[in-house]
Amino acid sequence: MADAEFSRAVWRKSRRSNNGGNCVEVADLMPRIGVRDSKTPNAGHLSFTPETWAAFIADARDGHFDLP
Repeated sequence: MADAEFSRAVWRKSRRSNNGGNCVEVADLMPRIGVRDSKTPNAGHLSFTPETWAAFIADARDGHFDLP
């Protein structure tokens, strides 16, 4: 993604993220999904295919990453 396109990305964070600032932001970076730390947004981001992101969300929703 070119810098100009990246600067126009709309980053969103969960409404449930008011837990001391430990949250991530997500953006549709067509054709990828971007994820970054909301505390340090200029530190870079990770990007995933929509399929990989959907699988991660499904696993999180199903409790696969819950701590014991």
